[in-house]
Amino acid sequence: MIGITGGIGGGKSTLAARLRDEGFEVYDSDMEARRLQNEHPVIREQLIELFGEDIYTEQGLNRTAIAGMVFTNKDLLHKLNKVVHPVVEAHFRNWVETNSENKFLFVESAILFESGFNQFVDKVIVITASEEIRIRRVIKRDGSTVEQVLARMSSQISEDFKMSKADFIIHSDDNMPLLDKMRRILHELNEKY
Repeated sequence: MIGITGGIGGGKSTLAARLRDEGFEVYDSDMEARRLQNEHPVIREQLIELFGEDIYTEQGLNRTAIAGMVFTNKDLLHKLNKVVHPVVEAHFRNWVETNSENKFLFVESAILFESGFNQFVDKVIVITASEEIRIRRVIKRDGSTVEQVLARMSSQISEDFKMSKADFIIHSDDNMPLLDKMRRILHELNEKY
């Protein structure tokens, strides 16, 4: 099991998409968490209890409202994670079991270390870019302001910490295709396993 992590705007999702295009199985923990927050009855009940009835709209969980609350309140973020992480972990374990015949499985997670998902991986790939490029990517992708992106960045574990725990680091701020960089890592892993 190989974990893919990095800060917001680093390129995790792009790398995961390239791996899927190559036929690899990649568990997107952020996407699954979003889906489960909308569909899982226990999560819905506990989030309504935590944030109030209005936290769900006709479109699903009001993620913007939650983000505004939890990115400035570490205690509330911790409570949110205590509701969501166990359900996502159980879903992930089931996914691993279902896909166990694959030589390499990947899990993409912005909060690999914060969620404890790092305990399930054998190797960690951190994908990163300069702060300036990461900010620019997120603004383009989400329409966020610089201040909003910086607030989200400050709520995450530092890039330095993640890189200190990495087995492999991919810098995504140059023009070399991510898949070429990933192929080098896969070649090295194939040689060892």
